[in-house]
Amino acid sequence: MNPMYQFSLFYYVRIFNKCIDMAEKHDEIDVRMQYLQVSIMKNIFMNVCRGLFEDDKLTFSFIIATSFQKHTSEISAAEWSLLLRGIGLLDVTQRPKNPDPDFFAEKMWDFVYAIQVYSSDRCGRLCESIASHMDEWKEWLSAEKPHKLTLPLDFDEEEELHYFQTVLLLKALCPEKLIFGIQEHVWRALGDNFIIFPTATVQELYDDSSKSTPIVFVLSTGADPTSMLLRFAQEMGMLDSLGVISLGQGQGPKAIKMVDEACKAGHWVLLQNCHLYKSFMPTLEKMCDNLEESNLIHKDFRLYLTSMPATYFPVPVLQNGIKLTIEPPKGFRANVLRSFMTVTDDQLNDSAKSSEWKRIQFGLKFFHAVIQERRKFGPLGWNIRYEFNDSDLEASSTITHNMLELDGAIPWDTLLFVIGHINYGGRVTDDNDRKCLLAILEQYVTPSILKEDYSFSASGLYKCPTTSDTMSVEDWRDFVKAFPLSELPEVFGMHSNANIAYMIQESEKVLNVVLSIQPREGGGGGGKSSEETVTELAHEQESRLPSRLTSENAHPSSFAIVEETQLMISLGTCLTQEYGRFNGLLNQMASTLVTLQKAVKGIIVMTGELDDMFNSLLNNQVPNIWIKGGIGYPSLKPLSSWFEDMILRVDFFKEWIENGIPYAFWLSSFYFPQGFLTSVLQGHSRKELIPVDQLSFEFSMVETEDAQELETAPEEGIYIHGLFMDGCAWDYEDMVLADQEFGVMFTRCPVINFIPWQDKVANKEKYSCPLYKTSVRAGTLSTTGHSTNYVLSIELETNVQRSSWILKGAALLTMLND
Repeated sequence: MNPMYQFSLFYYVRIFNKCIDMAEKHDEIDVRMQYLQVSIMKNIFMNVCRGLFEDDKLTFSFIIATSFQKHTSEISAAEWSLLLRGIGLLDVTQRPKNPDPDFFAEKMWDFVYAIQVYSSDRCGRLCESIASHMDEWKEWLSAEKPHKLTLPLDFDEEEELHYFQTVLLLKALCPEKLIFGIQEHVWRALGDNFIIFPTATVQELYDDSSKSTPIVFVLSTGADPTSMLLRFAQEMGMLDSLGVISLGQGQGPKAIKMVDEACKAGHWVLLQNCHLYKSFMPTLEKMCDNLEESNLIHKDFRLYLTSMPATYFPVPVLQNGIKLTIEPPKGFRANVLRSFMTVTDDQLNDSAKSSEWKRIQFGLKFFHAVIQERRKFGPLGWNIRYEFNDSDLEASSTITHNMLELDGAIPWDTLLFVIGHINYGGRVTDDNDRKCLLAILEQYVTPSILKEDYSFSASGLYKCPTTSDTMSVEDWRDFVKAFPLSELPEVFGMHSNANIAYMIQESEKVLNVVLSIQPREGGGGGGKSSEETVTELAHEQESRLPSRLTSENAHPSSFAIVEETQLMISLGTCLTQEYGRFNGLLNQMASTLVTLQKAVKGIIVMTGELDDMFNSLLNNQVPNIWIKGGIGYPSLKPLSSWFEDMILRVDFFKEWIENGIPYAFWLSSFYFPQGFLTSVLQGHSRKELIPVDQLSFEFSMVETEDAQELETAPEEGIYIHGLFMDGCAWDYEDMVLADQEFGVMFTRCPVINFIPWQDKVANKEKYSCPLYKTSVRAGTLSTTGHSTNYVLSIELETNVQRSSWILKGAALLTMLND
């Protein structure tokens, strides 16, 4: 939750009282109450909404809509929990048979069954209806806007579903459409005013403010309200009475003096960039408190503040002040247009190589927009979210212009290095992100950009305009305005599935925010209390915990001793470390599950850690007490999936201990897969008497993804299975990388033969595909320059340029999120 989203009870009471005075009057109490309800809801929404960033406004609308519906029992506690937390402790043994396992994944069908159970009054025959109308359901799911269509059900009219059940079905069957279903749900419940968000004006803020109520402009990168405020001050005849100070070290006394003088004279004060002067914030809080208490302040005085979101910004100022978020226009087209707003005709033509300068300048602005807008795709776009800003573009444009003015050919390589490694690359800390940045830049800083027919995208939709001496800046802006309002993934070099990933990400963001502010209530079903739900879950998990791993009764090969050195084999050492880690996790889980049950019963004190664990179990999240300090392994799975995954991991190591070294290794099961791979290299080093620092891996893909089909271990190296392909797929016919099928976000990776290789030279014909532990990809930066989430890069065969896969964000993952 953004730290600037702070509203006090006094703030709401003030709005409430205002609504009572403003709402339409009526003699009949029921009608009067209806008018008041509409007025209060609308005004609270508008007042709060203007202080929210665009991404959070729909979430707020959804909270309002569902709060009313929960109050009127249109949405039950069980249905609400199902949307936010998943199926919980639902017994699926009575679930009807999946009518088409190839179409409905088992987890999808489990969720459909949960809707039937938790909405039994309206969906008691849901599974049966879907099974008997599969063609109609497949058609509904393949529609462009299923959230707008009637569900293909055969229920009687009295059993017609509320739209919230459609929202649940969207989450179950096509999660990429859930964000649109949420919007539709708000529209049906509250109307247009709660999905079309008007932009507040400074005049409206001024009308709602007073001499003691500060106006806070909450900033985002690239936004500055100063010019807007100056125009308003001129309209109000206050331009000469507006004092402006940009806060920073040493500016505190000046700000205090200016505010004191303005309070007496009735002037306005704008204190800019409060987030840059942390030590002044307590003083600012006292200053605003004095405005409330003093009766000597001129009625025309106004205090304006600007700040980026900051946890140390005074909470009382936020709670009682009037807030307005300031954001630049969003989207690729708006980004390119914004970069042209400060360009003049003189700057556009100011070069001895006018045509080249115009085209390269356009390419740089295009590049700048691409790398900024890629951020919306999350890990597919960048492993780490970088704050590239306008100063990077300005510096790059200046350097390019200076180099073009030199005699001789355009120094393309120099431009690539300075712009890619220094101006923009200086912000990039992840090695794979740096490769992506350079791959994007090479599309725009290239001799090919000087050709009139050169295109920036496969379809030719995005390209540089035809240059001529008569073209003005306005002509270039008009050319950009012709781009699609909603950019296509091809402009980023990405697959159309990237948009699906973005929509799923947006849906999850809404649900996660809503879940984070939920009070304790019934869990997955049946109207149980929070305490009953958590106790039942804790007891079940305690009873299912696997036995601790031990080397007793181990197979001779598992911890074999090498006769020559009397040392345990490297794989045995790795196995010992791994099962020790799992035993530590199992001990922690057993201890805390027992302690939590006692705390819920009141036998012992409910500590802060146990309270956090209680909330995590209630919300189907893995408790931090099982993860922190390296006790647990990295995972993004919900608790229910994580627990099943943990059992499978323990079973893998148990079988290894008892049955000997396996034919194929499930790399995903390791706490520290890098350590396992190092032990493989060490084993080869000792066997072949080769220094381990001269060894790395060669990779050979096997024509199957199922490790059960392998009858023997490989002649050299090891088999690895259980990986997933993200942003790409595998062509088993040609044994090369291939594009994903539309709508298929992840595919299983073939079994890979990891072969130790001495003095290996990178094959530039193959794509060096990074392998990550989790789909978030980002992690703590290690001394090697890689994220701790990064395992290694695997060279994969490709029949297209490697840069194509870099731009698509193609990677391998050890596990998925569900």
